[in-house]
Amino acid sequence: MFSFTLTLDPKGRTPMYDQLYAAVAAAIREGALRHGEKLPSKRELCARLGVSRATVETAYELLLAEGYVESRPRSGYYVEDYLSTPTAGTCNACPVCEANNPPAGDLCPIPDPKERTSDACPYTEEEESGPSGTPSPSLLSTSAVDVSLFPYASWAKLYKEVVYNSPTLLQRGDPRGEAVLREALARLLSEYRGVRCNPEQIVVGSGMETLIGQLITLFGPEAVYAMEDPGYPAMERTLRARGRDLRYVPMDDSGMEAEALESSGATVAYLTPSHQFPLGITMPASRRSRLLGWAAAGERWILEDDYDSEFRYGGRPISSMQGMDRHGRVIYAGTFSRSLAPAIRLAYMVLPAPLLERWQTLYGRQQPTVSRYEQTVMARFLTEGYYGRYIRRVGKRYADRRAALLAALGEIPGLSVSGADGGIHFLVSLPRLSEAELLRRAAEAGLPLRGLSEFCHRVAPLASTLIFGYGGLPTEQVAEAAARLKAAWGEEN
Repeated sequence: MFSFTLTLDPKGRTPMYDQLYAAVAAAIREGALRHGEKLPSKRELCARLGVSRATVETAYELLLAEGYVESRPRSGYYVEDYLSTPTAGTCNACPVCEANNPPAGDLCPIPDPKERTSDACPYTEEEESGPSGTPSPSLLSTSAVDVSLFPYASWAKLYKEVVYNSPTLLQRGDPRGEAVLREALARLLSEYRGVRCNPEQIVVGSGMETLIGQLITLFGPEAVYAMEDPGYPAMERTLRARGRDLRYVPMDDSGMEAEALESSGATVAYLTPSHQFPLGITMPASRRSRLLGWAAAGERWILEDDYDSEFRYGGRPISSMQGMDRHGRVIYAGTFSRSLAPAIRLAYMVLPAPLLERWQTLYGRQQPTVSRYEQTVMARFLTEGYYGRYIRRVGKRYADRRAALLAALGEIPGLSVSGADGGIHFLVSLPRLSEAELLRRAAEAGLPLRGLSEFCHRVAPLASTLIFGYGGLPTEQVAEAAARLKAAWGEEN
């Protein structure tokens, strides 16, 4: 039974609302608070803990947004259906506590990136921007990103220092990746995504396709893959090229449907839970727990592609599924192609022990697939604060662009937007025109888009719905683009 007589630290670096949120969320994950239990009222909890109403309200709002609790009108907050995965000998307060092994009951919540100040850069606050170049002809492509803020001079400075001062990098390296980079990645993933790993579990590769190819080999030819429907086409192409067995599993408002997955016969589920492509869904904790239970019960695997997790506008990101996993069934994968630039072909994955052993057997004698120099530059880019600073700057630009777009598109009669809480794409729907007509008119206006039906396999797409990427759309062109679309999609046409 969970006790609400907590001691919150008002002088700690973590806000008290975050301390309260972390304790209650962990109690739900570990089963100390069970499905259907009612939480204390806000007034009652304020009195118990001696904190402000704002502290309790914020904590409850986070729990509600992340799917840990539900709000019943005129009744209060109740624990959602969450399949707990207890682990003996660990504390009941934090998904990353095992790495630090604090005493049971200690509060060690994942730091909120907005509260962190440790990645301040030694250089000036206004980073130099690179050349703007020529805008891409496909301004609304979901693959485009804004590279105008990329710190070219700082990257070049680091590269020059690494090349001149590290002649040993010309020798063969660790096939898993440079130790300094894997250590930097382990810290980054633990702090920002709640990933529980050590550097030995991390494998670095030249893009997600390289790592996915390795994973497919590790799983063996008998593996059956569950794909989100609609879902990410590159993964499907890679699997089909290898002749693998695919099962398309439909999505609902919480992500991949659990019952459909359980009856699919799949042994590997490919998921993009942070900001699903293309629907933009953030999978709530209750659904994550059920899918983790599916994986643990049958010794199956979940491949968590943490797509677009760096950019979040509505609420805060939920901890990674890997951070919630207590049975070692999740492979966590990520890349810098979205957060920095597509040309930086550097991706990584975190392997559970059994898969790491297989990887060492099959790939442990190969050459690294990413230049040792580039890996070392990236390690310094992470550890010396450049990356955190850049993400803050470009994230603010995306947030401002998103806000301007939503306001401008809101002037188009009948248009609605969904999936806009994170990443750099969302869906737009306009029921009075067909998808084909919307696409035709947008293309004629010089703004080609892609229809949702393109990414659907066994399910019917949402009617009259297009995918709107805004990473490559210059902010100064937002108003013009919206005006052109308004003219193209206007009722008079």
